[in-house]
Order: sequence, then structure tokens, then C-alpha cells
Amino acid sequence: MDIKYDRRSFLKTSTVSLGATVLPLTMVELAFAKPDESFTFAYISDSHIQHIKGTQFVRNWDRGLIRAVAETNLLTPKPDFIMYGGDLAQMGTKAELDHGAEMLSKLNGKVYHVMGEHDYYLDLGAYWSKLFGKQYYSFNHKGVHFVVLNSILTYDDWTFNRWPSAEQRMAEMAGLDNPNGSPFMVGEKQREWLRKDLAKVKKDRPIVVFSHSPLQKIYKGWNFWTEDAEQVQALLAPFDKVTVFYGHVHQIQYNQVGNISFTSAMATAWPWPYPQSYAQAEQLLPKLTVQMNRADPFFERDATGWQFIDVHSGRAAATFNLYNNTTRTVAFDPQSGHPQDKTYQDPDSRIPPQVHY
Repeated sequence: MDIKYDRRSFLKTSTVSLGATVLPLTMVELAFAKPDESFTFAYISDSHIQHIKGTQFVRNWDRGLIRAVAETNLLTPKPDFIMYGGDLAQMGTKAELDHGAEMLSKLNGKVYHVMGEHDYYLDLGAYWSKLFGKQYYSFNHKGVHFVVLNSILTYDDWTFNRWPSAEQRMAEMAGLDNPNGSPFMVGEKQREWLRKDLAKVKKDRPIVVFSHSPLQKIYKGWNFWTEDAEQVQALLAPFDKVTVFYGHVHQIQYNQVGNISFTSAMATAWPWPYPQSYAQAEQLLPKLTVQMNRADPFFERDATGWQFIDVHSGRAAATFNLYNNTTRTVAFDPQSGHPQDKTYQDPDSRIPPQVHY
């Protein structure tokens, strides 16, 4: 496919100069604080660094993260900080986390971290916490209150009693479309912490929440699901402007629930395939999932890429720049009151999945 794209025009409208044509990361502009306090931050997620043996790691996943780090360091203006959205490792081993942490250490700037399930379920986050610190926390930056949650916890019986080894527990939770998995949750202890944290924040102050799972109930079969999503949403409901950014799903999603805008990020490793190209069980993802006109669902880099996200007045407009596909924007439409894909393709006009033998 020959894709023509006016990069200069995009950079002019986005007010950001970038050091490469395609970045496997998210550039986020927060423009809803005071005008003189507007700022940007970069967002990288889901690298799934996978150890083979010795000093060998899956090269493709390594290259995705190396590229994201290098290109983040070339961003102009320099982002105020970088958020890593979780699933740095694939099987949660020290080798994977150390290898990923070494690559992330090359970032020029302050880095915050979100816990992913692939980082957690081998040793319940012990080594990840040694490397990166608290599993949930909050901080303030230029008029915005940021909250980082560990949203990939699950029931105690599944976590502590079901599996004969930590390795099997990790393998079961790492599987896609796995009936032996268990739904994610924030949990009562963390929700109580969040309630107390938000009690100190004025209702008109912008809130930005980072989680790994989507804090929504999207599709349980793939664990695009947070069991106590409604309870977390209820804690955020009193605030005027709330944005939730999440990884985990490796695909474009955008949704509006009351005052809360939800936006996903692409992965640096691989895209989750859509139902047309992969399924072990009958399924129906809800309409909130924006399906891309994917050039080749079987190509590991199709639908990975980066996003420029402009958050204005609490509403997120995400421009997705994809390796082998057309640029597209998903933005909140004030007339309809919900997000819309500005270049949505009718299903009859989409490129069908290619046949591979």
C-alpha cells in the first residue's frame, strides 16, 4: 500500500516537532490547566520484553522499546515527564524486568510507572516494586492531579490457592482468551486509598488517572475488563474533568462514561488482533472499540505505533499514527456528546484481512 502523508502539516497543527516519522509511543498534551501551565508528557506502554535463554531476548519486542526510548529523547519540546503504562515484561522474570529497566534507564527525564499483569503474577510484584517503587500513588503537576492505580489484581483464591507454582500462575494470567484466567480489579484497599486521596482535591481540578486495564467492562473473554470498574468510576464521578489513560488492550479504544473520558494506547510489542482475525470463542466487542482499517492483520507491526493526544477542557482527541496504515483521529464531539472516529470507514469499504498460507 502506498500511503502519502503530509508530515509537515501534522507537525504544524500539533505544535510538536518530532525526531522521526513514526514513534511507538504516545505524546500527550495537557491544555486544560492554566494557559501558562500547559505541558506535555510522553506515554510508552506494553513492551512485553521476553527472555529466551542466557542473554537472548525476543528481538522484535526489544526493538520496539529501544525505538520508543530513542524517539522520546528526540521530542521537542521536551516532555515534562514520561509515563510507562505497564507490561514491561512478558513472564515477569528478573531477567526480563532488568533488561527492560536497562532500556528505560536511557530515557532523558522523570519516568513514572504503572504495574501490568505480566509484571505482577510471577512474584506478585515484588521485584517490579524493588525496581520502580509503589504500585499505586498520586502526584500533582502544574495544576493537574495524577493518579496511578494497580488495576490488575484479582481474587485471593485465584492468586494464592489455585496454582501449584508461581510460574503456572503467571502463565495462566498471561494467556489471551484463557478460561483459566481471572478478571482484574482495583480492590477494596486501593479504592479506599483512592477515596481518601481524592478527598483532598477540589472538584474543578483536572484529574488524570493511569491504569493498566481499562477501568471499564469491555470484553471479559480477553480480560479487557476491570471487575470493580463501576465503583472506581463512582469515586471519579464528582469531578468536572477526568481522563483515564490505559494500556493492556494493544488497540485503539475511546469511550465516554459520564464525565470520564477513556483513551487507550498502542503497544510497542504487537497489536491484539481484532475478532475478524482471531478468536477461540464466540465474542462481540462493544461499539466503543474503534476498529482500524488494518492493512494486514497478520503483520506483527500493523496497528502498532504512536498517538498524539490533545486534552482540552477534559476531553481527549487522539491522533493515531500507525506503521502500515492511514493516520486517524478519535475525538470527543460536543454536538453528539460522545467520541467519534473522524475517518471512520464503513465496514463495506474496509480492506479485508489478507489470506496467509
